[in-house]
Amino acid sequence: MTKITASEVNKLRQATGAGMMDCKKALVEAGGDFDKAIELLRKKGQKVAANRADRESTEGAVIAQVNSNATSGVIVSLNCETDFVAKNESFVNLAQELATKALSYETLDALLASDYNGMTVSEKLIEQTGVIGEKIEIGGFKKLEAPFVGSYIHAGNKIATLVGLSAKVDGADTAAKDVAMQAAAMNPIALDEAGVDAVTIEKEIEIAKDQLRAEGKPEAMLDNIAKGKLKRFFKDNTLVNQDFIKDSKLSVADYVKTYGDVKVVGFERVALG
Repeated sequence: MTKITASEVNKLRQATGAGMMDCKKALVEAGGDFDKAIELLRKKGQKVAANRADRESTEGAVIAQVNSNATSGVIVSLNCETDFVAKNESFVNLAQELATKALSYETLDALLASDYNGMTVSEKLIEQTGVIGEKIEIGGFKKLEAPFVGSYIHAGNKIATLVGLSAKVDGADTAAKDVAMQAAAMNPIALDEAGVDAVTIEKEIEIAKDQLRAEGKPEAMLDNIAKGKLKRFFKDNTLVNQDFIKDSKLSVADYVKTYGDVKVVGFERVALG
């Protein structure tokens, strides 16, 4: 039997994240060949991934990252099966690494195909499935570009948001973070009225009319009253029209204007579950 040293086991562990015993077994099976041992661990990950393909990965870590000049941001959700794994430091570190890496790619497919220390990101996720014993996958991928982009990650890495502003004004970082916190807490369906799709609008109008009919309102009055209710729907559910959570006397749009000639031009939100 090939003699495997503790330093060789530790080197493989550092490279793969696998447990000490798994690394030792892989090295023994590979006859001390480091690259072959890595391949054996990957194959183990493939087997575990195949066995757990139908499992739900609704836990994880959602990470937002912004580039150095704050003009582009990304949110990546690295998903797993249990909250125990989601809180593991190495798992969160991997999520952060992938989010930073994702800044350089426009699509999830491009990120998955990119290099990660000699393997693809997709292969890394399969490897980690074998290491951790749970289904590991990227469940969310969102990008945003604007003259200024800010981010917010809710405590526990369960929700992350990006907000784009039309200009990099003084205090843009504070304004963007405040609005990103708003988007995390209030979960708006769109930036403004123009972003709400026609199907949703028609549905809300019909709901309003049904409520009014139940209240005994005359049919001739339904359209006008329903339009008023639709305005309220827009106020409650579109980001720039919502009451600002830190000062309900202001809308989000009005709050941002306190920083100068600037407005919110976009947002992205990713949450677990």
